[in-house]
Amino acid sequence: MTQLDWHQGRTGLNDLALLDAAPESDGIDLHAVRHYRRGRVREQMRLAGIDAVILSDAVNIRYATGTRNMQVFSSRNAASRYLLLTQDRAILYEFTGCMHLADGFDTVDEVRPALTASFVAAGPDIAARERKWAATIGSTLREEVGAEATVGLERMNAGSAIALAAEGFTIRDAQHPVELARAIKSAEEVKCIRASLALTGRAVGVMRDAIRPGISENELWSVLQQAVVAGNGDYCETRLLNSGPRTNPWFQETGPRIIQANELIAFDTDVLGCHGYYSDFSRTFHVGPDAPTAAQRELYRTAHEQVHHNMALIRPGLSFRDYAEGAWDIPEKFAANRYYLSAHGCGMTGEYPYLYHRADFPDAGYDGEIVPGMTLCVESFIGADDGGEGVKLEQQILVTETGTELLSDFPFEDALLAG
Repeated sequence: MTQLDWHQGRTGLNDLALLDAAPESDGIDLHAVRHYRRGRVREQMRLAGIDAVILSDAVNIRYATGTRNMQVFSSRNAASRYLLLTQDRAILYEFTGCMHLADGFDTVDEVRPALTASFVAAGPDIAARERKWAATIGSTLREEVGAEATVGLERMNAGSAIALAAEGFTIRDAQHPVELARAIKSAEEVKCIRASLALTGRAVGVMRDAIRPGISENELWSVLQQAVVAGNGDYCETRLLNSGPRTNPWFQETGPRIIQANELIAFDTDVLGCHGYYSDFSRTFHVGPDAPTAAQRELYRTAHEQVHHNMALIRPGLSFRDYAEGAWDIPEKFAANRYYLSAHGCGMTGEYPYLYHRADFPDAGYDGEIVPGMTLCVESFIGADDGGEGVKLEQQILVTETGTELLSDFPFEDALLAG
């Protein structure tokens, strides 16, 4: 069945049915996925002593309910869309003209129009708008959880939080329960992650085939983005692809530079793919037509060694501190330009926990425990601090009851691994 046949065959169904019936959904109980996630948030709210959360991060709203709407726009323009979640109720405040988008989602009990409390929407009267927003949401909170409730907020402008506190509520940070909730994936969620990674792997393959001297970084990156969207993925959260001298230091965004023969091309997928799940692996390619140089192979093999050493450390029950202690020692000439993390959580975007290098743990690290159900991305960037090219590699893994399982199976480059 083609995509066109599939769409024509689903005529008349709401958006939820269309999304759930997409080919990449085969064998996944998305109803169970949505209810597991909402239950996880409520469990962590209870453990944190939070009676209600108001979520405005589009990824967190999608996590808690499965609903989506203009994720980049609504995250940037908070709070134009937000979710009030208690132990008993889920009320989605939807953007103007979008009330119908939650049709069919039984994770949402009620949809109401959002009152946007932002300067863009209210102009110089923003303070009055914030007080109106707080009074409106405060009235609902008193009905649902009582006048002295503890309420978690995220991604709100400061005036809204201050105004809601003035209504008599105790205000807490909602990131705490939500990040802890998102960290542990169900078996059905892992199926979504696999579907997202499969799409992203196909898209990376298309991009790899397009590599040639004379193409620009921007043109090459657009090949990946087109393939992601055509495969029913959402978008690339970053634009981290660079070539030649722009591969080092890392975090140089894709630009108009023309790729030259025999250079390295380094990139990070950062793809929000199928079902809203993040596909996060990194690879470095060689343009050709000649064989990679000895210097290029050294960089690549060093990064490959770091990733695989650190992957081998990860197991259930290991503390974040003990992971840092055992993590791979970065050679001095590469230490200054190291990637800022050794590994990080990954779900519907990059998330808790952050695992740090040994040298960075005293200042930046925090302790915790690696547990089954976490999906982690193990990172490496290897580039000398005195210049030259760099190599970015990264693998996405699942923590199981007995160890780990590789999720990102796009192959490494034999020519760059050669001794």
